[in-house]
Amino acid sequence: MLTDQLPLEAGEARSGFRARSAPPESEQDKRLVRRAVARAKEGDRDALRFLYVRYADSVYGYVRSIVRDDFEAEDITQHVFAKLMTVIVKYDQRSVPFLGWLLRLAHNAAIDHLRSRRAVPAEEIFGADTRADDNAAERTATLQEALATLPADQRNVVVMRHLCGLTPGEIAVQIGRSESSVHGLHHRGRRALQAELQRLDSAPSIAGALTFA
Repeated sequence: MLTDQLPLEAGEARSGFRARSAPPESEQDKRLVRRAVARAKEGDRDALRFLYVRYADSVYGYVRSIVRDDFEAEDITQHVFAKLMTVIVKYDQRSVPFLGWLLRLAHNAAIDHLRSRRAVPAEEIFGADTRADDNAAERTATLQEALATLPADQRNVVVMRHLCGLTPGEIAVQIGRSESSVHGLHHRGRRALQAELQRLDSAPSIAGALTFA
């Protein structure tokens, strides 16, 4: 059973999320994920739980980098995996690695949340004596807009490197490319993203949110 090979014991309770990257995947791990996805498409709840335990922290870390609130990130992460039960049938492993596809779902959910939050008066969220960064949501949306202009392979590498915190070696394992190829994709994607942010006149304001190291 898939649950016999989970990184956590089947009965272990989760005490909140940790913002960490997905573990590097061996060939056996990749086979397990492919099998879990196939079973999840057939409605297997154990397979869905396997995917949740394996990737929930990575999704949380990515969402947290967008909404910048622990509790909201937890809620959105739960929403993403609840939605996964009905949309996983649309996933095609030939087009993109599962984690990249899952982060795309998380990105859409986080942006939808930010858009809905804009409609709520700031004082109802932060209180009368607390000042909010009115430009934070706009900067995040601009960053996501700029990311969307990158080719898919460059975008996936930039997201995994800067938002999920994966090393080049870990990214190479995730996407099935050499580490030198990952460095090339990262370099081209980073330069293209910087150029697009400059075109949008947003590079200085986002510089602190995304480190191009």
